Amino acid sequence: MSRVGKEPIKIESNVQVEIREGGTFNHKEIVVKGPKGELRQSLRKGIDPEVKDGELVLTRASDSKRHRSQHGLYRSIIANMVHGVTNGYTKELELVGVGYRAKLLGRDLELSLEYTHPVIYKAPEGITFEVSENVDIKVSGVDKQLVGETAAQIRALRKPEPYKGKGVRYKGEQVRRKAGKAAITSTS
Repeated sequence: MSRVGKEPIKIESNVQVEIREGGTFNHKEIVVKGPKGELRQSLRKGIDPEVKDGELVLTRASDSKRHRSQHGLYRSIIANMVHGVTNGYTKELELVGVGYRAKLLGRDLELSLEYTHPVIYKAPEGITFEVSENVDIKVSGVDKQLVGETAAQIRALRKPEPYKGKGVRYKGEQVRRKAGKAAITSTS
């Protein structure tokens, strides 16, 4: 049995979990509602959810490789959904470089990243941005995957370069620096 998949998911009192028939894969769909929002996840055939005593338990139909791999996967996804609707998720980015700055335009983000024009990043549904000191960006939301993907897309607009370290990076990320041509000396 999957070590991850067999662990029950504790459901707090302010979270509602509803198991429905149907969904994308025409089997089961789990809807998790909490104080911060609502998330849905469709399950494939062979993985069956059950709520008992304030815990959600997933069981699998067989010990086939496909069912074993999906067992742990769906358990992790649903646990992240429960955490997301209660606490939410946040990724922090920082802009490093002269002239690099960010500001909010309504819900969207305007970034100055040494291009000839400012870059406007439209906020996906369910994502909020916070900007402090024009260089720190907070990406927040209830869906862990969407928060991570949004932060990665913003970082990809101008990745940190290895010579001066300028660019968009995650808060606390260490950028491996390279020596420039002037720092290389010949010993001949």
